[in-house]
Amino acid sequence: MPTDGEATEGRAAETLHGLVGLRAGQAPQAVAVRCGDAELTYGELDARADALARRLAAHGLAPGGRAAVALGRGTQVYVALLAVLKAGAAYVPLEPSAPDALLRHVLTDAAPDLVVTEESHRVRLADAGPARIVCLDTVDLTGRPADPPKTPTGPEDLACVLYTSGSTGLPTGTLVEHRNLLSAYRGWREVYDLSPADRILQTSSLEFDVFTADWVRALGTGATLVVAPRNLTLDRTTDVADLPALVAVERITVLELNARLARRLAAHLARTGQALPGVRLLTVGAEKWYLDEQLGLQRLLGDGTRVLNVYGLAEAAVDSTYFDAMGTAATEDGERVSLIGRPFPGTRVYVVGPNGTPVAPGRAGEIAIAGGGLGRGYLDRADDTHHRFVRADFDPDGRVLLTGDIGRLRDDGVLEFLGRAAHVVGPVAVARRAAVVSRVAAAAQAEGRLRAHPAVREAAVVELELRPGLRRLVGYAVTAPDADGADGWSLSQYLAAQLPDGGAPEAVVPVPELPRTRAGKLDRAALPLPAPPEHTAAGSAKAGSRAGKGGGGKAGGGRGSASDPTGCLAVLCVVLVAFFAWISTDTFYPGATDLSVVPGSYHGWFQVLYLCENLAFGAGVAFLLFGFPAVLRQGRSFRLSLLTYLSVVWLLASWWPQDNLYRLTDATDWPRETALVFTFNVPLMAAALVVLTFLLRRPTARR
Repeated sequence: MPTDGEATEGRAAETLHGLVGLRAGQAPQAVAVRCGDAELTYGELDARADALARRLAAHGLAPGGRAAVALGRGTQVYVALLAVLKAGAAYVPLEPSAPDALLRHVLTDAAPDLVVTEESHRVRLADAGPARIVCLDTVDLTGRPADPPKTPTGPEDLACVLYTSGSTGLPTGTLVEHRNLLSAYRGWREVYDLSPADRILQTSSLEFDVFTADWVRALGTGATLVVAPRNLTLDRTTDVADLPALVAVERITVLELNARLARRLAAHLARTGQALPGVRLLTVGAEKWYLDEQLGLQRLLGDGTRVLNVYGLAEAAVDSTYFDAMGTAATEDGERVSLIGRPFPGTRVYVVGPNGTPVAPGRAGEIAIAGGGLGRGYLDRADDTHHRFVRADFDPDGRVLLTGDIGRLRDDGVLEFLGRAAHVVGPVAVARRAAVVSRVAAAAQAEGRLRAHPAVREAAVVELELRPGLRRLVGYAVTAPDADGADGWSLSQYLAAQLPDGGAPEAVVPVPELPRTRAGKLDRAALPLPAPPEHTAAGSAKAGSRAGKGGGGKAGGGRGSASDPTGCLAVLCVVLVAFFAWISTDTFYPGATDLSVVPGSYHGWFQVLYLCENLAFGAGVAFLLFGFPAVLRQGRSFRLSLLTYLSVVWLLASWWPQDNLYRLTDATDWPRETALVFTFNVPLMAAALVVLTFLLRRPTARR
C-alpha cells in the first residue's frame, strides 16, 4: 500500500505534471520510462519536458491552448506530453500511423495550435491539417532555461482531449481535466496497490485512452513505465507468443490488455503451459469479457496474479469499475455473464431506468457514472454534452454520465455488464428507452446461450437494421473447424430451443472471425447482413450448411419472412417508372422521339437508347427511395454518403429529361444550349467526382 507520505504528496499535487515533478524530486535517478535499450530517468524526463515546454511556448503554445502529440513508440512521446502540460496547454494524442481520414478529422475537429511529431511524419500531418508542426528530432533543446514556463495551471484546467467513437462512427473529442485523471489515479493506486517498485507494461496505442491511463499510473507513482517495442493493439502481425518473454525480460509486474489480446494470450498459455512470472496484476478491458474467460485466465496465471475485469469510458477518466476474479468460484452461468464489479474509490455508479432514476437491484437499465473522474463534456458539441452529462438529484454532485451501456446491479452489489446501446442516448421517449434496454438484455441472453454451444469458440449477438424500418437480433458465431451442428441453421434451431419465449435471433451467421475496429472492439458496422431465409426448413438447413462450411458472411437459416420485400419493391419501382417515362415522353417532350428524319436502319438503335434512358430514370427514382441505407452501410462519413447517394440518383435519373431536351433544342440556340450544359452536364461531372471520391475514400475509421 502507498505510504502516508506518498498519499499526502499525491493529494497535494494539483496537476498531472506537478505529480510527476514530485516523483522526479523524490528519486531523480530512478528509471521513469524504458523502451528497448532507451531509458529516461525521472530527472532526465522532467528536465527535458521543462526545456521542450519553453520551446513550445516560444512557438506560440499558450496556456489554455491545445497541442496534438503524434509520435511513435519510444521515450520521447512522454517528454512531449509532459511538456505540453507544463506549457499550460492540453494534449491531443494522435497515432501518426492512423488512416488519413482519421488524422484529418481529429486535426480539423481539435484545431490544435501545434502538432508535436517527428520528421518522418511531417508530410502526412501537414497534409492533414494547417497547424504549425514542431519535430522533436530536429529541435535543439540545448541552452534552454531549465525551468518550465510560469503558467497558472490548476486542477480544473484541461489536461487532454481524448477521441472516442461517436454514434456517427466518427471519433468525438472528450474533454478531460487534470482533477479527473488525478481522481482516477488515486483510485488506481489504492485498488492496484501501486508502488515505485512496479514495472508497468505499456502495450496500447497513443490514440487510445488506456495509453494515458498507463502513463498516469506509472509516472504518478514513481514506477517504471516499460513501453512494448511493438504496438500490440494495432499491429495485427504481432505474435502474442512474444509477450511472456517480454514480461520475463523486463520484469513486468503490472499490465493491461484489451479483451481480444487477453483471449489470444489465454489460448497461448493453455497451449504451451507458459505463465507470466512476476506479474502480480493483469487488467482486461475495452470490450465485454465473460466471467468464464476471466476465471480461465486466473487459473492459468495462478494465485500470484490478480486478474481484473475493468470497465469505463474516456468521458469518466478511463476506468470506473473493476471485478476481481481472485477467490471467485466457477459458476454455471460463467459463459453467459460479464461482471464488471464495483466502482473505484472516488467513483459512483448507478443503473437507471427509462425515467433517469435508479432501478431496483436485479433490473436492467442504463449504466450511469458519477464522481471525481467525470469530465467536462465534448469538444464543441454542446447538445451531446447536454444529453450525456445530465443533472441527477440522487447523486451528491448532482451530475452523472449516461454511458449508453446497459447493465444490471445484482443482489450482492456486483455490477453485471449486458451490452452496448449507444442509440439510447439523447432526448428519447421513455417508452423507446425501455424497449432499447429490453432488446439489449435479450441480445445479452442470446449471446450467452450461443457462447455455451460446444461448437462455438466466439460469439456476438447484435441488433441490426435488416432493411429500412426493420431491426432484428442477429447472431454471429466463430465455430471450431468441422464441428457438428456448427452451421447457421443448426445454431438458429439450438437458440430457438434454448430461448422458447421468442428471444432467439432472426438468424445465426457463421463467420471465420469477428470483425474488429482499430481498438480491437467488435466492429458492428462490418458485420455481414444475413441472407434472406429460404422457404422451407430443409432449404434453410442447406443454406446454413453452405454458410457454415464456406465461412462466409451469409446467414445459415433465418426465422423471418421467406423473402426480402425491399428488393422486390425496388425492381417494381424501376419497371413502373420506366414504363411511365416511356408512355409519357411525347406528353412532356413533344417530338423528342420523332424518328421520321432518321434512316430506317438506325431506328432500332435509337429505340434501344430511349429504352435505356427510361430504365435509367426508373433506377434513379428507385435508388432515391431505397438506396440510402445501402450507401450508409459502406462506412464512409454521413456527409460523403449523402452526397454520393444524391449523385447516383442524378447520374441515373437525369438522362431522360436531359437527352429529350437536347433533341428539342436547336443547335444554334446558344442561350438554351448553355443552360442545358450547366443544368445537366456540369452537375453530371461533379456527381461522377463525388462517386469517385466515395470509392477511393477508406471507410470511416472506427475505434
